[in-house]
Amino acid sequence: MTKIRLQIHGKVQGVFYRQSALEIAKILGLSGWIKNNPDGTVEAEAVGSPEALAKFKEWCKKGPPRAVIDRVETLGEEELSALTDKSAGFRIVG
Repeated sequence: MTKIRLQIHGKVQGVFYRQSALEIAKILGLSGWIKNNPDGTVEAEAVGSPEALAKFKEWCKKGPPRAVIDRVETLGEEELSALTDKSAGFRIVG
């Protein structure tokens, strides 16, 4: 299991970015969260297999149809114990 933290820059608020990311994360079997930041960016933390996280990050670079992504910044990445609890699922927190 791996955990990544991303910050997405561009036109990402008011375009259903968080809701769309939530749906993609659930399809990929990820747990974690996504939120709007006061500076207009969106921040996400996701836990899952490296393959699923790579697909999620690629989706984040495109986003939903109304989003305009300038860049996706990786704020952190770490390996977690295989026993990490994923039961919390993925959620919108802000």
